[in-house]
Amino acid sequence: MKIVFAGSPLFALHTLERLAAAGHDIRAVVTQPDRPTGRRQQLEAPPVKEAARKLGLAVFQPEKIKGEDSRAFFGEIQPEAVVVVGYGQILPPWLLELPRFGCINLHASLLPAYRGAAPIQWAVVRGETKTGVTTMQMDPGLDTGPVLLQWETGIGAEETSVSLGKRLSVAGADLMIETLKGLEKGTLIARPQDNSLASRAPLLKKDDGRIDWSLSAQEIFNRVRGLLPWPGAHTVFRGKKLQVWRAKPNSAESADSAVSCGQLLAEQDRVSVACGGGTSLQLLELQMEGKRRVVAADFIHGARPQAGELLFS
Repeated sequence: MKIVFAGSPLFALHTLERLAAAGHDIRAVVTQPDRPTGRRQQLEAPPVKEAARKLGLAVFQPEKIKGEDSRAFFGEIQPEAVVVVGYGQILPPWLLELPRFGCINLHASLLPAYRGAAPIQWAVVRGETKTGVTTMQMDPGLDTGPVLLQWETGIGAEETSVSLGKRLSVAGADLMIETLKGLEKGTLIARPQDNSLASRAPLLKKDDGRIDWSLSAQEIFNRVRGLLPWPGAHTVFRGKKLQVWRAKPNSAESADSAVSCGQLLAEQDRVSVACGGGTSLQLLELQMEGKRRVVAADFIHGARPQAGELLFS
């Protein structure tokens, strides 16, 4: 099939590579422009651009996919399908209508659940026990198009958004190959989504990582593992940002109702925090602002936290 691939993040790499390995005629890869990053604001290319170059594929990086230069670009290629994986821009109506087989999107949830930019992270944050990937025919809405195929998997009790994303990326690539085969053979029938079952997975903001210690230990644990690597779950200790990289809920509930949420419960080489509902969270790996990541024992040795000190949102 003659394809244009549109994608930007690491999550999209497996699908691009599988399409190339399967022998599809990838005429071009469309990705976001290089953006300045870091303190030095050096230009950094999207991961998909680097992968496309290694595969010897042409790369197109329009500032806005709705522009006339994009319309001319796609009009010249006349792709049979546009495969979209985390591209990062809304496709214009003219592009949705151009390919014979349409614009096919790979989304990292079981649609209509978790429509939006961060479905993997929000599924973990909200304590879901299952998720998956979906291929769909794109329409003008945000992840509202009819579903083609889906693949389901469980979410491990301690699984992070990073490890889950890697699994879904591989499974999604296989699902896209299967989807394109079905479209070519005419055996796939798209089915509309039930909008009444829809949930949202909005773009993550830095503030989403702030820990509210009045939540239960399990809810906070879900945020710790769900918001990796960015924005990360973070709190304030002695006036400075403290990022929690790893943690786990303590099995026993605190019987002391006088303990305030966010209060440290340091003991020997362990440090825990009182949470809502009489629960507590053990902190396993932390990073003080301006310092390196350390395990709890090293944090205790260096910072010498005192039982009763408070962590703030």
